[in-house]
Amino acid sequence: MSVPMEITLPNVTNQEEEAEEEKSIPEAVSQSVNLPLLPEDKILVSVEVCLNPSSTARVEDVQTSIERMLEKRSLSYADGPVPVPIDDQFLVENVQRISICDTDEWVENNEILLFWQVKPAVHVFQLSEEGPGEELSGDGQLSSFNEWILPAKEFDGMWESLIYESGLKQRLLRYAGSALLFTDKGVDPFLVSWNRIVLLHGPPGTGKTSLCKALAQKLAIRFSSRYPQCQLIEVNAHSLFSKWFSESGKLVAKLFQKIQEMVEEDNSLVFVLIDEVESLAAARNAALSGSEPSDSIRVVNALLTQMDKLKSSPNVIILTTSNITAAIDIAFVDRADIKAYVGPPTLQARYEILRSCIQELTRTKILTDQQEPLILPSFASLREKLNAPNIHESLGPLELAKQLLEASEICEGLSGRALRKLPFLTHAALTNPNNCEPSKFLQTLIETARRELSELCS
Repeated sequence: MSVPMEITLPNVTNQEEEAEEEKSIPEAVSQSVNLPLLPEDKILVSVEVCLNPSSTARVEDVQTSIERMLEKRSLSYADGPVPVPIDDQFLVENVQRISICDTDEWVENNEILLFWQVKPAVHVFQLSEEGPGEELSGDGQLSSFNEWILPAKEFDGMWESLIYESGLKQRLLRYAGSALLFTDKGVDPFLVSWNRIVLLHGPPGTGKTSLCKALAQKLAIRFSSRYPQCQLIEVNAHSLFSKWFSESGKLVAKLFQKIQEMVEEDNSLVFVLIDEVESLAAARNAALSGSEPSDSIRVVNALLTQMDKLKSSPNVIILTTSNITAAIDIAFVDRADIKAYVGPPTLQARYEILRSCIQELTRTKILTDQQEPLILPSFASLREKLNAPNIHESLGPLELAKQLLEASEICEGLSGRALRKLPFLTHAALTNPNNCEPSKFLQTLIETARRELSELCS
């Protein structure tokens, strides 16, 4: 929706003139807001700007240019890409893409964010292409951790591809913002306690590890002005247990010594990811029951002690995942600030996951034989269309959306990981994969989903 950049509100006493002025204001504007909001009432919206790999422009210069560009916008704000203005040579040469974020909760409430309601927060970043670095454990057999410099090209787009129940991702973002703010403001941790530890638990395949990596990537972008250097350390929990007696504790000490060196840099933000943390709890319980050597319980206690030491470091956030909620050690659970359950995708999430897959296959022209670009409605929009008495639009996309909704209903019980693989398995099942007509593809997708579910149950 587009509205004029300059809107002069009337200051008249004549009722006829007031009526004429109201007609001149677009209907959507008059319904959503009557007066421009005061600066302190504006809604903060993140605008992420990814630089070209070869760009050497100063972040401050790019930020100023983007802010100047946004001041000229006379549109509503919604999540998604913003075209780089072709008449701005500086941005064309240095900027790869511009994206607007964090408007989803307003859109879900059917509220329109107009340009005068928004205060853009511009975050400029450049992706690291170095890839992960490995650190071998003491016996040289297993990597004890992988290290990434953030934001990393490997994680680019991961946050947007993860679809969960409403509010989960925003909840994690707000938590991290509060944790870092409390630290920067010098809040006394003895009076108000927080540990900067996140625990995501739930069944396998729901994207817990991916969400942790995507969260670290997103926070590295959002806090780049405060922490210009960001790193992600992914710990291999199994590598912390050595076959040699008393070596496990040394491995833990060596690992956290490396992390401690990183967090000593005030301008560095470090994320520590411990995947499948229940393996530590299982070893602790086995050691207590006498079925494992005492060295196992030493390494668990050492890990908890080292995590407590990191609490005094303001620039470290620990992210953990678990597939078996009941197996998590109570001593660890008590340390976590957020214990978020990441369950199987809901109907809406399943529909949106499959819709994003179909749109990607359309973009890459794997789905063909289309008279016009295929744009499937969102789940909320589809519900409105199905409940509307009269539908004034092309039946083609709507019929395809109904097929996709049917497939989403059938896919109940499949994990997000399985849903992402489903379009590939569908394409492999086609008798003529070179001619992928959307309706036929969706029908085959339904059959493939039924087969996958039957194999799970057998």
